[in-house]
Amino acid sequence: MLHNEATGPTSVTDTLVRRPFTPSANVAQLKESATIAVSTRAKALKAAGRNIIDLGVGEPDFDTPEFIRRAAQRAIDAGATHYTATEGILPLREAIAAQANTDYRGEGAIAAGDIVVSSGSKQSLFNACFVLFGPGDEVLIPTPSWTSYYEMVGLARATAVPVLGDPANGLKATAEMLAAAATSRTRGVMLNSPNNPTGAVYSRDELQAILTLAEERGWWVLSDEIYRRLSYDRAATSLLELAGSRDRLVVIDGVAKAYAMTGWRIGWAIAPRAVASAMGALQSHTTSNPAAVSQHAALAALTEHAAAERAIAAMVAEFRRRRDAAVALLAEEPRIRYVYPDGAFYLFLNVGGASGAAGEGDAGTVFAQRLLEEREVAAVPGGAFLAPEWLRLAYAAPMESVLAGVRRTIEVFRELAR
Repeated sequence: MLHNEATGPTSVTDTLVRRPFTPSANVAQLKESATIAVSTRAKALKAAGRNIIDLGVGEPDFDTPEFIRRAAQRAIDAGATHYTATEGILPLREAIAAQANTDYRGEGAIAAGDIVVSSGSKQSLFNACFVLFGPGDEVLIPTPSWTSYYEMVGLARATAVPVLGDPANGLKATAEMLAAAATSRTRGVMLNSPNNPTGAVYSRDELQAILTLAEERGWWVLSDEIYRRLSYDRAATSLLELAGSRDRLVVIDGVAKAYAMTGWRIGWAIAPRAVASAMGALQSHTTSNPAAVSQHAALAALTEHAAAERAIAAMVAEFRRRRDAAVALLAEEPRIRYVYPDGAFYLFLNVGGASGAAGEGDAGTVFAQRLLEEREVAAVPGGAFLAPEWLRLAYAAPMESVLAGVRRTIEVFRELAR
């Protein structure tokens, strides 16, 4: 026991408990995921009895296809309840390699040893950033992009360099824009097509120009292709289709979006063998292997081709139907500018024209707060993606909810525009 003249005996435990928490330098600058924060707020309001339309969440509103669920049940019955290899079960990595080799025609076929399966594509992205980048490095990020990219680069002690895309071209960044933002410290670029939050899809020529630039400069390219199968008017291009080699290319994908398997938490990275080995070693000291049963479910998704293609086609058709209906509604308010979504399931709207939104905070945040509290529609403010005048609506919800949410968004815009 310790003794305090004023209060008497005090335990060491009491003394320690009273010390305020100070976060370590590792996370001192870390921000909460804005997309998760919006979803949490929407759920809290629903629990309080509010009739919230949630257009903030970034996940398909479809059930995982039945053939995948049944495969998981069979795997459990067969004993898939134990640890697996850290990098994932061999049959799954072989299936990923086989699928990837249908796109890749460069030097050296992709093999299972080039693949690390993780607990979601988010972990794969983090592992890649942590292994490839460090203090003093700069990583170019076409902006707007998914909010976690910037934080992942920061956690690796590197510096994220936003490169604002062209509003006249779906907010996509060109090779010329990336070259202008580069310095002698640039070590990589993170790409995402189809894009979250805009729904924009990079063309083959756009991706080829960026890949060529990266090869000339010796940059690493991280290509997040999680939305690739959710493309409407043309197939989205994988960088594997364009790369002559994979010496400085890491492709990240998973089953979350295309197969409606967000909760199963399976993603993967396809990387040069030495990088894959380093990522596996990192994962062995953090999360170890992803869930065994989830890996077997993902294996079914990638190998039962006919059933998978039917499920994906049906989901994409429904997303297209919702997109078309939402865009038709937006045509009634021509003052709202937006990125036409060729992929994913997001509408990215510019609400900066609503002058009444220019109160405390940025326009997108003010607009989103009013939309949620007064019109009961949850959306993600563009500031989460470093685009403060914008707003993201996800049409991953039933058609009636999407249309009601868009109508209420237009109503708020008109009120604020007065």
